[in-house]
Amino acid sequence: MERYFGENTPKLGFGLMRLPKLEGGQYDMEQVKQMVDRFMAAGQTYFDTAYVYDKGDSERAAREALVERYPRDSFTLATKLCAWSGAHDEQSAKQQFYTSLERTGAGYFDYYLLHAIQAGNYKKYDEYHLWDFVREQKAKGLIKHWGFSFHAGPELLDQLLTANPDAEFVQLQINYADWEHPEIAARANYEMARKHGKSIVIMEPVKGGMLADPPEAVRKVLDTAADGRASYASWAIRYAASLDGVITVLSGMSNLEQMEDNLSYMKNFQPLDEAGLAAIRAAQTAINSVRSIPCTACSYCTEGCPQHIPIPDIFAARNKQLVWEREEEGRRDYARAVKDGTGAGDCLSCGQCQSACPQQLDVMDYLKECAQAFEK
Repeated sequence: MERYFGENTPKLGFGLMRLPKLEGGQYDMEQVKQMVDRFMAAGQTYFDTAYVYDKGDSERAAREALVERYPRDSFTLATKLCAWSGAHDEQSAKQQFYTSLERTGAGYFDYYLLHAIQAGNYKKYDEYHLWDFVREQKAKGLIKHWGFSFHAGPELLDQLLTANPDAEFVQLQINYADWEHPEIAARANYEMARKHGKSIVIMEPVKGGMLADPPEAVRKVLDTAADGRASYASWAIRYAASLDGVITVLSGMSNLEQMEDNLSYMKNFQPLDEAGLAAIRAAQTAINSVRSIPCTACSYCTEGCPQHIPIPDIFAARNKQLVWEREEEGRRDYARAVKDGTGAGDCLSCGQCQSACPQQLDVMDYLKECAQAFEK
């Protein structure tokens, strides 16, 4: 018998947000299919997408690579409804559910989430009656389990779970770098969800890839602890999966190599022992001493930017300098990012990016910093 909902679910989830792409920008579907095949062969079952990922292409890829190639009862599929992007009223918000059913061809969703709820948008979900809408779809059998993904503080999480006690799970950003982060509040949100008896799906376990290629100070800690044998991503994902109450840990894998690495330690997952947890605590101390722009490259900020500024790419270039001290490489990355468009200095300070940012970053201030670093 499960101690909590989802305890026996395989602990590696395949996040379909960062799928491999070809030169022209379309998905490399042959590689996506190979990744799905490796994932399924390893006994993993949880796939995660969303209505807004890649303007629907992620859901279509799920259909082509997964739904049309495997028996429906051999995997579980999660997708999400976003009231603040791709919707302008109650009808268009609810239509996302039916569009997702059509795109995926899944027939029903094993897990369905109200997407990226935060302080600036949570009232939309009440205004559009979406909590009751997902309950209705569950009653019809079109949703097996429902919950929500969350990017705010524990006070709002407490409020939402108190108002909606039948939510079965919460999706939270949890990684060892953000565990005590004051804005992300990973530990506080985790503890609040567990206080309400909710199971947790973990997103951003490697913090948008940063913990797969961590700063030198963190590398030294983990290399010593693992004697050089474990990948840096493995530490981050195993740490997240070792927490109690976790359904699965989503990894947004972008190529077959990342899939193979993740499966090498998650196929027969074992929680970190005390020595491993001690190494993580040392890594947390090390990473807290390194300044960075904590962007996870979700790209929500770019969708409504009137200047079409490639904000995540610009922040990644700046982090090359801040985190890894690669000054010239950062400059080259910035030049590539803005060669066909506008740069950091073209920001109009309209604030759209900050209202959309799940990390609650001061995006405009960071853009000013990048402009000073790259455009002087």
